[in-house]
Amino acid sequence: MAFEKGRKFSTGTSVHRKRKMSTLVEKEGAFGPALTTLYLGISAVFSDDHTAVVALAIHDTVYLIDFSVRHIVLDDALRAGEDLIADHVISEVIKYEHENFAKFIGAGLPTTLKYMSPNLCSRLWLELDIVPIVMRPDDEHKEKTFWDVKRVDEQADSMARKCIMHFGPSLVPLLQVGWRGIVQTDAAFRAHLTTVQNHRDTCGSATWETMLTYAKKLRGNKTKVAFFSSTPQGGGVALMRHALVRFARLMGVDLTWYVPKPRPGVFRITKNVHNILQGVSHPDQRIAAEEKQAILDWITENANRYWFSEGGPLRPVSEGGADVVMIDDPQMPGLIPMIKKLTPDRPVLYRSHIQIRSDLVAKAGSPQADIWDFLWSNIKLADMFISHPIPVFVPHTVPREKVVYFPATTDWLDGLNKHLNEWDTGYYGHIYNTACHSQRMNELNWPARKYIIQVARFDPAKGIPTVIDSYAEFRRQCEKAGITDVPQLVVCGNGSVDDPDASMIYDQTMSQIETYYPHLIKDISVMRLEPNDQLLNTMIANAHVVLQLSTREGFEVKVSEALHAGRPVIATKAGGIPLQVKDNVNGFLVTPGDWKAVAGHLMELFTNPELHKKMSYAAKTGVSDEVGTVGNALGWFYLAAKWAEVGVEKNGKGGLRGDEKWVNDMARDEAGFFYAESENRLPRHFTQKKEIPTHTKADLPKPAGPDVPAAKSD
Repeated sequence: MAFEKGRKFSTGTSVHRKRKMSTLVEKEGAFGPALTTLYLGISAVFSDDHTAVVALAIHDTVYLIDFSVRHIVLDDALRAGEDLIADHVISEVIKYEHENFAKFIGAGLPTTLKYMSPNLCSRLWLELDIVPIVMRPDDEHKEKTFWDVKRVDEQADSMARKCIMHFGPSLVPLLQVGWRGIVQTDAAFRAHLTTVQNHRDTCGSATWETMLTYAKKLRGNKTKVAFFSSTPQGGGVALMRHALVRFARLMGVDLTWYVPKPRPGVFRITKNVHNILQGVSHPDQRIAAEEKQAILDWITENANRYWFSEGGPLRPVSEGGADVVMIDDPQMPGLIPMIKKLTPDRPVLYRSHIQIRSDLVAKAGSPQADIWDFLWSNIKLADMFISHPIPVFVPHTVPREKVVYFPATTDWLDGLNKHLNEWDTGYYGHIYNTACHSQRMNELNWPARKYIIQVARFDPAKGIPTVIDSYAEFRRQCEKAGITDVPQLVVCGNGSVDDPDASMIYDQTMSQIETYYPHLIKDISVMRLEPNDQLLNTMIANAHVVLQLSTREGFEVKVSEALHAGRPVIATKAGGIPLQVKDNVNGFLVTPGDWKAVAGHLMELFTNPELHKKMSYAAKTGVSDEVGTVGNALGWFYLAAKWAEVGVEKNGKGGLRGDEKWVNDMARDEAGFFYAESENRLPRHFTQKKEIPTHTKADLPKPAGPDVPAAKSD
């Protein structure tokens, strides 16, 4: 056998560079040094004497630059249940990264190694932020013995080269959408990020056991569940669906997700629909009849081409179609009458993710009433209406017996929320500053200087003007109090393929700063970012305070993500935000537009370290299971299993009454896992009393504008 004595890595960085890089953060106040991005290939062969020969190959996307081979005796480890292969790989990678100022992006490994080292993939992802790509070594070769002919170091080299092909120019796994628009999450299901146990550790036992109850039913009955939404990337709906599909595959549940072939002109129309329903559009803006028809034509064309054709997910169940269908948001309701025409007995559930101004919908002749009438003509055929837990989000035309409440969720183990070590934090912080530099935007000086942040799409409902006004007032108060160590402000977010408003709102934001607060230009960083979950994670987790000053909102799970990271949140009483922020406990709630109140709370959190520490602890320890992936899966598994069991209502029989209950409560009650006093739980009183904190624009302090002088600089 080659390398009988093993082989160590041979490359290393210069002493001068190592000394310079190690002092960069301390002396220059930078997030971290620039790191060389690399890819890793891993393979192992096993001998009869319980010895593994493990090879690591390092690639820079062009060529092999180094490799190592190590012999590991597994006898004692196998008996003790240890994973010595994973221990070795993790140790070697950490050592190499730090000695060579490198950052590994992805690691390729064969399926056989995944089963021999069951913890390797999840540890690479959760401990080192490396995306593990698991591949069949013989995928591209008709002769299966080709792989076996290779030496272990050559196998590792092959895995590294194949791994690289799964990543795009922005160094994130390529989004894969297959035939019929099926979303193949996690690099076509090759990125194995987590284990069942990892998810088990994110929630309480009652949540987990309830989820298992319904997962077992779905597996036992071989129930097929299909989701349909408008886009595979960008926005909270896509994030939730990626996490749900990933988790369902781990649990053996047959759950698939489909998106239509995009049509950019239609996305402008659907965004206008979104804005009108939220009440943030021009009061006279309406959707013309031909625009409504364009939406229907887009959906109909995709449905007939991809989903109703032979072998499609919307064929009858007897032909292999889905047993239960879930429709997301106002872009897709045109599917519902088509499904019901072909299969009237198949359950179809509609999920509404946005704030709907039901007060304006109820006003005859309003733009909201007009567009809702158009949508409701299709949605009314659905068997259930699933809303955020805000009663005023449900228009009066929706029968209450069809309504259930279900919050938006996030995944505690994905790139947005998992813990990032100091090395990776520095890497992503440097990416942010590099992006700023390329766009001539202000870079961050963290950790030398603290910062305040709002992470959100550049959308008219996100309250970005209030963010700017609040920061300006806060700086005025700092100057008055003689505070010189002032924080920076960051406003950033990703775009979405179905959101054409972003450029306009970005321009309005920059115009506001340049016109009214020119003295603060150098202290504010406004960035539209490429999709990168860990980058947003880094920005949120290291902020001193997180803002969410939306004027209109659905649920906005970004709030729970910030709380989970232990960040105090100042947010508005909009949508589902008051369900997450406990006023004066883990943050502060303010009336939308009240920039003076926001500034006052910022002063409290920056001048009272004990208050900040107390709120940070309350934030980190007070997040409910209901807003995590397991809680989300619990609800969807319950709905799918229950509807598949009872069927649609016919002649007063069958069906499932919602009666404005929470899906989580229905699921846990039926499974017999009732809430304990000690469990974190989203407050129910908003839905029980049929109320939500309301606001008006009266009596609010007036923000800086043409007739209001801005605070002066020195």
